[in-house]
Order: sequence, then structure tokens, then C-alpha cells
Amino acid sequence: MDYKHTLNLPETDFPMRGMLPKREPGRVSQWQDMNLYERLRETRAGKPLFVLHDGPPYANGSIHIGHAVNKILKDIIVKSKNLAGYDAPYVPGWDCHGLPIEHKVETTHGKHLEPEKARGLCREYAAAQIETQLTDFVRLGVVGDWDNPYRSMDYANEAGEMRALADMVDAGYVFKGLKPVNWCFDCGSALAEAEVEYADKTSDAIDVAFPVEDADKLATAFGLSELPKPTAIVIWTTTPWTIPANQALNVHPEFTYALVDIGDRLLVLAEELVESCLERFALQGEVIATAKGEALDQINFRHPFYDRLSPVYLADYVESEVGSTGIVHSAPSYGVDDFNTCRDHGMSFDDMLNPVQGNGVYADDLPFFGGQMIWKANPQIVEKLREVGALMNHKRYEHSYMHCWRHKTPVIYRATAQWFVGMDVAGKDGKTLRERALEGIEATQFTPAWGQARLHSMIANRPDWCISRQRNWGVPIPFFLHKTTGELHPRTIELMEEAAKRVEQGGIDAWFRLDPAELLGAEAADYDKVTDTLDVWFDSGTTHRHVLRGSHPHGHESGPRADLYLEGSDQHRGWFHSSLLTGCAIDGHPPYRQLLTHGFTVDAQGRKMSKSMGNVVAPQEVMDKLGADILRLWVASTDYSGEMAVSDEILKRTADVYRRIRNTARFLLSNLNGFDPVTDQVAFGDMLALDQWVVDRAAQLQGRIDTAYEEYRFLDVYQQVHGFCARELGGFYLDVIKDRQYTTQTDSLARRSAQTALYHVVEALSRWVAPILSFTAEEIFEHIPGKRGDSVLLEEYYSGLGTLDDGAEMGRAFWEQVLEVKNAVNKRLEDARNAKVIKGSLAAEVTLYVDDTLHTTLTKLGDELRFVMLTSEVTLKPLSNAQDADATELEGLKVAVAASENTKCERCWHHREDVGSHAEHPDLCGRCITNLPDGPGETRRYA
Repeated sequence: MDYKHTLNLPETDFPMRGMLPKREPGRVSQWQDMNLYERLRETRAGKPLFVLHDGPPYANGSIHIGHAVNKILKDIIVKSKNLAGYDAPYVPGWDCHGLPIEHKVETTHGKHLEPEKARGLCREYAAAQIETQLTDFVRLGVVGDWDNPYRSMDYANEAGEMRALADMVDAGYVFKGLKPVNWCFDCGSALAEAEVEYADKTSDAIDVAFPVEDADKLATAFGLSELPKPTAIVIWTTTPWTIPANQALNVHPEFTYALVDIGDRLLVLAEELVESCLERFALQGEVIATAKGEALDQINFRHPFYDRLSPVYLADYVESEVGSTGIVHSAPSYGVDDFNTCRDHGMSFDDMLNPVQGNGVYADDLPFFGGQMIWKANPQIVEKLREVGALMNHKRYEHSYMHCWRHKTPVIYRATAQWFVGMDVAGKDGKTLRERALEGIEATQFTPAWGQARLHSMIANRPDWCISRQRNWGVPIPFFLHKTTGELHPRTIELMEEAAKRVEQGGIDAWFRLDPAELLGAEAADYDKVTDTLDVWFDSGTTHRHVLRGSHPHGHESGPRADLYLEGSDQHRGWFHSSLLTGCAIDGHPPYRQLLTHGFTVDAQGRKMSKSMGNVVAPQEVMDKLGADILRLWVASTDYSGEMAVSDEILKRTADVYRRIRNTARFLLSNLNGFDPVTDQVAFGDMLALDQWVVDRAAQLQGRIDTAYEEYRFLDVYQQVHGFCARELGGFYLDVIKDRQYTTQTDSLARRSAQTALYHVVEALSRWVAPILSFTAEEIFEHIPGKRGDSVLLEEYYSGLGTLDDGAEMGRAFWEQVLEVKNAVNKRLEDARNAKVIKGSLAAEVTLYVDDTLHTTLTKLGDELRFVMLTSEVTLKPLSNAQDADATELEGLKVAVAASENTKCERCWHHREDVGSHAEHPDLCGRCITNLPDGPGETRRYA
């Protein structure tokens, strides 16, 4: 007789295969059709606010795997905060101005476009790039206000940036000055620190002799009555092109310097470097006198080939490393230390020589080298030094050197008139911006913690911030400068607001079109309109000022201070850095309470990704092949605090874990067949003990998951959820309840109790994984029986999980001990299967030899112990009787396994002695006959 129809077999429409690439796009459309983001804001209105402010990616090119990591991490946090009962908006943004877009337009349309035309093309290009990136971000399952993102090129944001600058001008932090700044000849502009990278470069390393002018003073410094021979001081440099701009020499006041007789003349060198220098010069010499560096202060030497003096200035930054001479040549227009030292010694801006033009070419009037590109002039300068007898040594030298991160070409320090934010300018409360920023760092929470020391070091040591650029596609610096005095107009703050109003209506072109007379009237003839633009880090660094404030469409009551900024670790020197400085300058504190950084993506061997190596993992391809949820799960499963390894093989392993979670959910859902939570749900106190345990276990896990999300430990969430699916559920509970689920009567307490537990667990599980596996969680959620909301993403943590009392007889400690016993028994059953003693566990009868403690525990389950052990019979005997039993790793337990000699019940598959003794149902055991639809039903109490 076929008894299949009497069993409660699992059934569900939830598919076994995710088919994510096919199904996810439909889910995206569903979220869009239901206005999910707007619904979420309505649902969370009035809840505690949590604001993650989006660091704007640059609007250029398709998104790469790093973009995907960043956006997924943000999405996990925002969704988990909403799940935890916060009102957590997410407004995505884009950075739109700057050289890469301007360069792209020049490459496509030519370099000599009319400026306004070029800006219009830049705006069009950025908008098109944003649409492409936006589509991919949405496809990743990132939920946000995609219909209303903020873009730095939006007129309101451009005006807001100008107002942010006005705030900083009003606070006194902005000044104009001539200082050496990073300068790229290809950009034709100053560069921010974050726009400079280092790469190897081969340079000309030269030792150059500067003949003495003040011979008597030099003799006195060395304790001599006179210098017996012609004398020169020797410098070492890897930048021959700076020699034409030399205006001073630097020695360390504490170093000892030697006067070395080399035969035809005397050389001044650092005493400890005499031997290495003479070897390098291929000379022999003798030290005839020594002097402290401080004794050489202000002594004049002569430039090797120009008719001017080079005085000695004392400087603590001079080093005595092997390969140098202990004397540094100073070209104040081309080095920060050189500039500062010369300024400290009274050199004016006008006195500083600056022959290198913005394109890298010497001015035409520079003797010997005018009109030449500095890199090409290097060999000629070397030859000129050789010609005048000043070249002591020359060799090619490979070293790490500054390069433009866009053009990959060398950059230089070049003194230009620029606008700066002063780090050591005192504000109205007497504190400098540096002091404010360092205090702000101390008050900020960092994840990982090491980020605090890193940012602190950067701020403590950084120079003034050069915020001006000589570009076309950028937010203008709306200043008017007096033609004679060079001073800002006395009504600058008022004029900046007027300019901002015009930009708010017509964009940055409104400033560039502006006739100064519109704002200045008759004064216009006395003032020049500034056409410099702001550094793009100022663009993104001031978004807190005009995106987070309440007056902005995305503003909120918390004011310009987000709870969290999250970006890659490179942003300590980028967005985190510029936002910190502008926030402290404008509001007196950082614009964030917490900073979270993630590492960069590498391949499985830890190598950077490159097309030439063929190790690039494109998020678009992953979504097309595996699905966005696999990419999201990989992000959650990776320790983001360091490098994040990704490859096809790693993603395949991630997909295996995904299948475990999905199959667990499918088992839960399939065994809720016929369950109505309104009519069939069993109260927690009336549930069977094992069912109470698994619900309690889920409640404990939910607390840990909530904390892990709160602390941004997504790897812990991944491990805990996967572990629960694999161990507590897949490795124990789900196997144990199969018999009860399938064989007891449909509406029995035994079955409804288990179904209630499954219902609670799957309700909780769908929410646990929703921030990470958003598409799959939505699918799980809509297959759970009972009345459903429109989206799991509109829900909060499931509140229906009961917990066991600490004093419960079959509480947590009881089931932990039972689990230990079961794991030990499982190993002995596996041994018996391998030895072909049994075919499966239900064909086995086990005898457990136990000590008194385990006997007390296990006897509480009575005959139901066999259901927990998944065997047809379990017998308990004293440990002292265990002569032939196998030992286990569990103290107080030995196990004997034997094949059952009883017949297998065709319905429950247990081997029972009474099978065949019932005439009407000869193939069934008595328990199954009881559980037939017309039977009285089985009573189960524990498992």
C-alpha cells in the first residue's frame, strides 16, 4: 500500500535555483514601480535619524569593482540601520568638475574651444556618465534617492560651494600668496596633494661647486687668517633645471663642516661625508680645518654661471645622507623648504626668481636656456657647469619622484600666486584650523581604528591648502581684486552672495559672463575679476555645507554633520581630509561623527587589477553571470579593513555559500506548506522543547547580528548566518524535525509547533540577510505564509522570537549537552556506515554508555531520544558497563552501534519491532498507524 498521501511532504513555490541574473532586474523594476525609497522614508518618518553622507564618485567612465564594493558597503549599512528602526536616508552624489572631464572634452572636440562651449560640453559629458553609472548602481540593488541625487555641477550646489568659500573667507582662513605648489605642465595648473602619486624617474644627479665671494669671512669661520687657495662650497642635487633659479645655500647649524684641500683649490663639505664625496669626485684631499655650520651663516658664495650671490642660510632640514654633500642649494620658487627659509631670511616675493613658465618652458629672457623645456635643458645645464669648471660629478640616478596621477608625467614644485586656506591662521576663537582639525579627529570614531593616527599625522604635517586652479570647468572663485593694491574688495562677502545668487540661477557660466559693473558699478574700472576655479577637493569637501543643511532638498534637522562617511582608505588624503578642513573652518567641527574606510580590490594572488594582466573582475559581468546578490555576499564575506581579494574562483565559492543559505530558506518555506500563522501558530510556552530551543537560538543570534551590523562587522553577520544555517539548522534541527514534520498528523501540536518555529526562524532570517542579500531576502519574504508587507526592506527586525528562561529545565545548557552527545554519536554512526555495518542512521540501534551527569540529561527525553539521535533505538547504560563500546572525545560517553534486526516501517523508515504485527497495515509500525488521518495521533513532548 502506498502511504505517501498520508505524509506531510514539503511543498513550496520558492525555486531551488536562484537564477539571479534573470530575476534581479525584475525586482529592481518592482522597487522602482512601488517607489520603495519614498515608501521607506514615509515608514521611517519620526524615527531616530542616521545619516550616511555619500562621498561622490567621479562622473567619468563605467563603474569598476571598487565602485561596487563602496556602494554595496554603504547600502548594507543604510538598510541595516532602517532594519534596526532608524530613519536612514541615502542620497547618492557625483563629483562633476575637474580636469579629467575637461581633458576628455578637449580630446574629443579639440583644445581651442570657446570656454563657455567647452563648459557646456563638460556638463553634457558628466550627465551622460552619471546615467551610465547610476544604472549599474541601481542594478547592484542599492536603494537610494536615485531620482534626486546631488551633483556638484547642479546650479544650487555650485552656488552652495561659493557660499562655503564665503564662510571661510569671513572666518579669515583664506589668503592669497606666492608659494611653491605641485604643478603639472600637462594640466597647466596646480595640483592637490591627492592628485600626486609617486613613480620611478631617472634624473641627472650632479655635484656643483659654488665659488666663495666672502673669502675673509669664510677663513675666519674656519679659524684661518686667510684662505690659501681658491675655495668653493659643493652642493648635490637631482634637479639641474633648478640651478638657474638658485638664490641661496643651506647648511645645518649643528653639522661640522670641513675645509678640504684637493690640490688646486679648497672645498667645503660636511665632515662626515668628505671620504664618500672625494671618492665620488675621483679626487684625493686633506682636511685642513673644520667649523660648525652655524659659523657659516650669511657667508656669500657666487652662482656658478650667473653674476649673482648665493648666501648661506642655516636650515634644520639639511641631511647628511651618503651620496649628498651636506649642503643644499636653494631655489625658493621650486621647493617648499627653500621658499620658507628664504622668506624667513627676508627675501620678498618680488625678489624670488621664477623663470619656469606654466608649460614647463624657461622664460625667453633667461640667459643660456631661455625658451627651452626644463627636462630637455637638463643636459645643457650640466654641460654649462662643466664648461665653467663647477661640475664635480655627474651620473644618472633612478629615484621615486612626484607624478601627476592623471597624465603620469613628472610634476614640480613651482611658486605661483594662488589662493590658500591657512592651516595655522587663528580663527575668531583664537584656535588655528590645524588645532580645530586635530581636535575634531580625536572626537571622531574610526573604523578601522588605525585610520585615526593616519589622518592625525596628515593634518599635523600638512602645508597650507592651495584651493585655486587655472582651469575652465570648475566652480569659480568669485573675487574682485584691486588693480593697484591687489586687495580683495571690502564688500567681498556681500559680493560673493550676489555672485552665488546668479550662479544658483544660471550655473557657473553666470560668473564667467558677469560684467563687473553689474555688481561694482563705477568701481569696476579699479578691480579685476578673478577667473581661477576651486580645487575639486573643495567641491566634494564642502558638500556637507550645502547638501546636509536643512534648507537643501536633502537637508535634515541634524545639520551639517553626518553620522558616517565611508570611502576607500585613500580618502584619508582626499575627501575625508578636505571635508574635515572645510567642516572645521565653517562649523568648528568635522562634518562626520564616524569614518569608515575599506581597502582596495586585488586578485587572488594579491595583485592589483589590470587589463594587461587579465585579472580584472567587472561588476557588470558578475551580475550578468552570477547575480548582484553573489557580489553583495562576497563584499560582506570579506574583511574590508585590508585588501579585498576577488576572482572568478572566489566568487564561485561565494555562490556555494549562497546556495546553502538559499536551500535552508527553501526547506523552511517548503515545510510551512498548509500553515496559517493566524490560526495555526502555537504559543511559545506551548511549543515542544526542541522548537523552543531553536527559536531561542534565533533570538540570541538576532541580538548578535544586530550588534554586528551596528559595529559594521559584516563578516561576522555572514559567518553567523551561514553558521546557523549549516550547524544549528542544517546539521541538527532540520534533520531532527523531519520525522515529526512528515509523519505526525497535519494539525497535530507536534507538527504545528515545528511549523511555528520554522515560521519564526524564516521571518527573522529574511530580515537578517536583507541588507546583504536584498534580492533573495525579498523573494524569501514574499513566500512566507500569512499577511505580507510590500517589501522586506520596509520591515524592522522580527519581534516574534521567544526566549528561554535561564532556569528552564530544558534550557540552553541542556540542549548544548545534547548537541555534544549527538555530534559524538554522529561520528560513530559515520564509522559504522563506512564499515558497511549499517546503510543509514535509521537502520542503526545505538547504546550509549554514559556517566551519571549525561544519564540525568538524556533520560529527560525518554523514548524521544531516538528521534534526536536519528536512530531507530537508543539505549542508555552505565559507563562502567562499556566493555566493547567505542570511546568518544566527549568525556563520560562511549557508544556502541549495531544494525537493527527489526523490519523497516515503509512510512517513517524506522526499524521497529512491531512492524508486521498489525494485520490492517502490515508494513507500518504502531506509531505510524496512530498518525494516520483516522488515528488518534501521536503525542510528542520534546523533539
